[in-house]
Amino acid sequence: MPRPTELQELIRSGPEKAAEFERLLPAAIIEIVRRQVQAGVDVVNDGELGKVGGFSGYVRERLSGISQGALKPGQEPHNVNKRDALEFPGAYAVYAENARRRSSARTGGPGGTGNEPYFCTQPLKYIGAATAEVDIARLKAAVQGLDVEAYLPAIAPGTIEHWLWNDYYPTDEAFLFAIADAMHEEYKLITDAGIVLQIDDPDLPDGWQMNPALTVAEYHDYAELRVEALNHALAGIPERLVRFHTCWGSQHTPHKNDIPLGEIVDLVLKVKAECYSLEAANPAHEADVHVWETVKLPEGKSYMPGVVGHCTDLIETPRLVADRLISYAKLMGRENVIAGTDCGIGSRVGHGEIAWAKLEAMAEGARIATKELWGR
Repeated sequence: MPRPTELQELIRSGPEKAAEFERLLPAAIIEIVRRQVQAGVDVVNDGELGKVGGFSGYVRERLSGISQGALKPGQEPHNVNKRDALEFPGAYAVYAENARRRSSARTGGPGGTGNEPYFCTQPLKYIGAATAEVDIARLKAAVQGLDVEAYLPAIAPGTIEHWLWNDYYPTDEAFLFAIADAMHEEYKLITDAGIVLQIDDPDLPDGWQMNPALTVAEYHDYAELRVEALNHALAGIPERLVRFHTCWGSQHTPHKNDIPLGEIVDLVLKVKAECYSLEAANPAHEADVHVWETVKLPEGKSYMPGVVGHCTDLIETPRLVADRLISYAKLMGRENVIAGTDCGIGSRVGHGEIAWAKLEAMAEGARIATKELWGR
């Protein structure tokens, strides 16, 4: 969700303002939930307002055994756009220069390539229980008395693997399952509190871009291991409290070489979740609805297609939202479809006002679709 201006300013002020940020955060979460409800949304979260380092950065505060360092000779930075970058080198040179300029504007310096990479150098252990419990308590306080479903997002093991280099475990598989064991504790804390756990996992599709040497068959094996690790992390957690969100990355880049949904849909449906949330409201993936003409949603599952997107500041009309929902409902059953967003839109569209307008359009479109599908 769009972070309030006051919190943004405190983040820019650096660590010395951390105490003030924490003091204001509970009220900001109450307000962000209220704004979601006001927009017509009834599946709400805390806006991820407290995750200052992004949805992956927060993990560095919750896992021990991690340190920063320099890449070794022969190592290249992980790049979830690599296939596209190879085809469009000029465009990616422009993207890199724009990123450098933004960095310079933020820091007042000449800009650079960003922080040094992170390495796993010791056994991974979960140390974030106290922080996760605070997140849970703040969200519960914010939704008290409201007729909504509350959820908290947490990152998948495979996506953590994208930015964390293994310098400790004997194999990549051992490393991956160690991440899964550690993150299991966070997943269980959320669901034990009766809150829906949303697993955020752009890794499942975007690892394809990151590994351009792999064939589709080879990538399928690669991705299947990551799904196995995720299911290992979800062991013992009720599926009814798990939603799996995956996307092809929310960056504003070509996405020409994204792996087609049809090549990995079987892996999506292997995840032990009740609901599957996938992006479906952008030019690269809106046609993915046709995958479900031949693939059946398993009994007892629900589907949350993105019906408003992060890829443009243009605000979808409620009629367009309704048409998208009706298309899915006709294939999956009207009782199995929930309106959602492609990805987090708070930081990807030009201004918070646009993000809120998109959510309002989503809710109004859902009301139109409900009336046409159910007559109410």
